[in-house]
Amino acid sequence: MNTPKITQAMIDAYDEYTHLTLDRRRFMEKLTMLAGSGAAAVAIAPMLAASKANAAMVADDDTRLVTQDVTYPEASGEMKGYLAIPKDAAGKLPGVIVIHENRGLNPHIRDVARRMALEGFVALAPDFLSPQGGTPENEDQAREMFSKLDMAATVANAEATRAFLASHDKVNGKVGAIGFCWGGGLVNRLAVASPELGAGVAYYGMQPPAEDVAKIKAPLLLHYAGLDERVNGGIEAYRAALERDGKTFEIHIYEGANHAFNNDSSAARYNKAAADLAWSRTVPFLKKYLA
Repeated sequence: MNTPKITQAMIDAYDEYTHLTLDRRRFMEKLTMLAGSGAAAVAIAPMLAASKANAAMVADDDTRLVTQDVTYPEASGEMKGYLAIPKDAAGKLPGVIVIHENRGLNPHIRDVARRMALEGFVALAPDFLSPQGGTPENEDQAREMFSKLDMAATVANAEATRAFLASHDKVNGKVGAIGFCWGGGLVNRLAVASPELGAGVAYYGMQPPAEDVAKIKAPLLLHYAGLDERVNGGIEAYRAALERDGKTFEIHIYEGANHAFNNDSSAARYNKAAADLAWSRTVPFLKKYLA
């Protein structure tokens, strides 16, 4: 059987389904129309979605790392998270919070945390669905849970995560954050809320209100996908506010790449060239400001 052809319209429909107004039934109806048949739509849908079956870049039992599930206090209860630390690190290291997409703390984000640890950081991937019991196995259910989160409380939980990681005995006291999609937007909001954040890296994240930009202290590295019209509509206003208020920032737009281009578990949207280039900018940026 030939591999079904995936078009930009299909990718856009999936983005609408996962972030905006389409429910599962309407998404499949639209995909069927675009694909030409129900059978083709059924074959294409998993290629658009992220797959937990895809191999991790760093094995979860990599002997170079010490990893563990952790809990720590937040304003009204406990946060859950996944901690990855280089096993043979000499001295204290910078800390990096790895913030998930709107699917929660899944195997892919745990893998990103391990990648970050191998770059020389203590990496903590929080589960921001902890107040609702944690990330479920079903990703549709996870996305529904995100709509019920209180954003002010979520930002407070992000700040509690920063404080916990900064106080860890393996961390040098400096903590940055890297986030993807929903997590990229949370990095921007945390930068507004936390004068103690050492650096922020947002991958295709929604921008904060322009009037809040003056509060930002952390240097920012902002990665955007060239084909991501939904998120990119806010770039210029954000850029203007950052320039107006004299902030330290970089903006990079990866032409031809789709939203979620860093997520290697999504066959249709992953863009290796863009992901590798963004990562090659991310690691030195974090090392520069968190050393």
